[in-house]
Amino acid sequence: MRFDIVSLFPDFVAQLAAHGVVGRAGERGLLSIHGWNPRDHAEGGYRRVDDRPFGGGPGMVMLIDPLQAALQAARAADPAPVRTIYLSPQGARLTQAKVRELAALPRLLLLCGRYEGVDERLLQAEVDEELSIGDYVLSGGELAAAVVVDAVARLLDGALGDAESAVQDSFEGDGLLDCPHYTRPVEHALGPVPSVLLSGNHAGIARWRRQQSLGRTWLRRPDLLDEAALSKADRSLLADFKTRYLQALDEPDGDA
Repeated sequence: MRFDIVSLFPDFVAQLAAHGVVGRAGERGLLSIHGWNPRDHAEGGYRRVDDRPFGGGPGMVMLIDPLQAALQAARAADPAPVRTIYLSPQGARLTQAKVRELAALPRLLLLCGRYEGVDERLLQAEVDEELSIGDYVLSGGELAAAVVVDAVARLLDGALGDAESAVQDSFEGDGLLDCPHYTRPVEHALGPVPSVLLSGNHAGIARWRRQQSLGRTWLRRPDLLDEAALSKADRSLLADFKTRYLQALDEPDGDA
């Protein structure tokens, strides 16, 4: 898969391509990342890429021509179909379902804004969709682009050491949060590992993990949990979790 990133900070793009899952996926030939600097397409001695907004107000707005030229150069670099995405707090919320959709595409062209944003005419003419990673404002789109690249990269076949890692993640499958995880040592000042995980009873472990996943989703992200759509077994597990949780809250010094 090919990622093209239009950004004023080419060093950021280079660092993104060099580390972690993304870096390993690149080494394995599963993806490539290419940066395009609008300043390379700007005119004048100062290579200006922004100007004051019409109508007044604070900040600067990114100019059409340097961005458009960078986008066109990126598209021309590879014949594969490409989806152009502008990273913006005004975009649709990035979800795991959207990540899976993007991971099935051959190319993504990510546009990173700066300052007060990008001239609206460019967005209308050149962008397929806008995406947001959350209801907050960043200084630019680079961090959001990195989130998109990382989230998509780990879904590419062969990117992770164990493909099951992605399948069992939060929001995957039925959309629930993941269960808690533990490793050595068994005993620690912070507490022991739950005994069921040491039992060797695979059915019991699977049941515990499913219950924890249901319960954690109920506690932390109830908006993700459609109890009416759960199986009878899942509803029973969740009801038992709720009972234990509420009982623990009622106990003196209870720790749920």
